[in-house]
Amino acid sequence: MGITVHTVNAFVDDQAGSTLGGNPAGVVLAADGLGADQRQALAARLGLSETVFVGASATASRRLEFFTPTQQIAHCGHATIAAFWLMQHLGQLPGGVHSKETVDGNRAILIEGTRVAMEQRAPTYTELAAGTQLQQLLDALQLQADDLIAGPPPAVVHTGNAFLVVGVRSRECLAAIQPRLERIHHLSDAHDLIGLYVFCLQPDMPGRHAAARMFAPRYGINEEAATGMAAGPLACWLHDRLGMAQSRFVLEQGRLMPHPSPSLINVSLDIGSSGIERLWAGGTARLTQTQQLSLDS
Repeated sequence: MGITVHTVNAFVDDQAGSTLGGNPAGVVLAADGLGADQRQALAARLGLSETVFVGASATASRRLEFFTPTQQIAHCGHATIAAFWLMQHLGQLPGGVHSKETVDGNRAILIEGTRVAMEQRAPTYTELAAGTQLQQLLDALQLQADDLIAGPPPAVVHTGNAFLVVGVRSRECLAAIQPRLERIHHLSDAHDLIGLYVFCLQPDMPGRHAAARMFAPRYGINEEAATGMAAGPLACWLHDRLGMAQSRFVLEQGRLMPHPSPSLINVSLDIGSSGIERLWAGGTARLTQTQQLSLDS
């Protein structure tokens, strides 16, 4: 049985010059006939951080299911952008407002030209306690306490997936991180995290607000080039905890990886009388490969 699998780089940075960048996701369209074991096997074979399987939905434009190389995950930002960008690129969906059904409910999707944005829920915060919890984090990232940004402590932020948002004081500090993946895995288990999203306020390009790195060994991802579901929590933390008043954030990721893959994520916050009510994380994408894979091999 042959399966058509597209590789789509999501959140590519248009200002990165000739470098493609972005975060590659596997996209399987018309996946209704595939069982969970087959989906997991395909995701493991592709070896990308996430592969999305797109099917019909009775309640949304499409049903999306996400698999890392090791397990299924409720949401994935870059694979969502990749899938809806590809469907628009292939003429399967027009621009405008759409929606995705996931194992954790439905979310709105907005397609504007070549850009796709996805809805995330209002944030919840759990500050990391001083003492043992903070020291475990520092040990996992091989940092000292004075390497952290001044002000509010690291926090678990949840807008659909949970990430530990960690600010460091300089770009040099962010670049120098040598993650201890086993310790990050342990922290992620203890706090039920996707991973650690570590950032600084010194991005490469003007007009941007932060640069970030993401480590998620619990899900088989040592480091990821672009993480839309983490960029949303970071933008919320910058607004609510660091006091940055704007509602739009432009975030870099992937530039400081051992093998750089420049990525750009735009986040827009919908702010009401009670605070952030929901948010949108988005960007553009590129199709890089289409291949036929056999489930029998």
